[in-house]
Amino acid sequence: MQLSMVQVDAFTQRPLQGNPCAVVFDAEGLSPETMQRIAREINLSETAFVLPANDADFRARYFTPAEEIPFAGHPTVATTFAMLDSNRLPVPETSGVFTLRLEAGVIEIQVTTDQPENPRITMVQPAPEFLRTYDPADVLPAFGLEVEAGLPQAPVMTVSTGTPMLMIPLRDLDSLKKAALDIEKYRRLKEAGDFFSPHLFVLRGITSEGTTFARHFGVPPDTPEDPFTGSATGCMAAYLWRHGLIEEPRFLAQQGHWMERPGEAFVEILGSRDAIEGIKVGGYAAKVMDGKIYIP
Repeated sequence: MQLSMVQVDAFTQRPLQGNPCAVVFDAEGLSPETMQRIAREINLSETAFVLPANDADFRARYFTPAEEIPFAGHPTVATTFAMLDSNRLPVPETSGVFTLRLEAGVIEIQVTTDQPENPRITMVQPAPEFLRTYDPADVLPAFGLEVEAGLPQAPVMTVSTGTPMLMIPLRDLDSLKKAALDIEKYRRLKEAGDFFSPHLFVLRGITSEGTTFARHFGVPPDTPEDPFTGSATGCMAAYLWRHGLIEEPRFLAQQGHWMERPGEAFVEILGSRDAIEGIKVGGYAAKVMDGKIYIP
């Protein structure tokens, strides 16, 4: 068996930046075990498998090299871009809305074609869940940081818009740059925790246009650091809005610049601080490769 696939860089307008994702088309003949093996073979932070859907315009399943995840941001942007680029979805003249079935549920995808060759793709993440709160003294050492590196009066907590992410606000860019995973301490933290992965961030951009800058970590066999994490960006936006750490519900999130894979997302929080209805996280994408994958 051979299937068509592409590799797309998400949250960037230029190839070889942002976060790469492999998108495998027409994957309905693959078992979840085979999807997992393919994701381990490709070894990007996520691989997306496109499937037919009865209740949406298209369906996808996302796998890291280690496991399936119910929702992720950059594969959503990458998969939608790949579907448009391959004419598997109709490219709207100016703007359009599609629905995507994920393991976490059906989400809305908004496509704007003010640049027809480079559409902006915006996912509407569901209303957030605010979960467990952590003592910074139990968390920050797992990243080689002292408690003083944390942002004062800002809780460390898990937030989910489909995949639970640990929100770790830091005081400044120097602290963020010093962060380095202590794998044994981190494994113990995660085993006792309620989150999928950690998102460390500061309340300033890496350029003058940005409002936030972040880093996102993992452990083998997953990638050690993610260039841009769309799902966690949505969780971060909900966290910042709920806790009054940003004044406006729209901002530019940045990530990946220190990895030489700069990425950015346009973010909008829907609803009041006490009743967040959803989060829009959008950006551009660029195709890097296309080809075939051969399945025994």
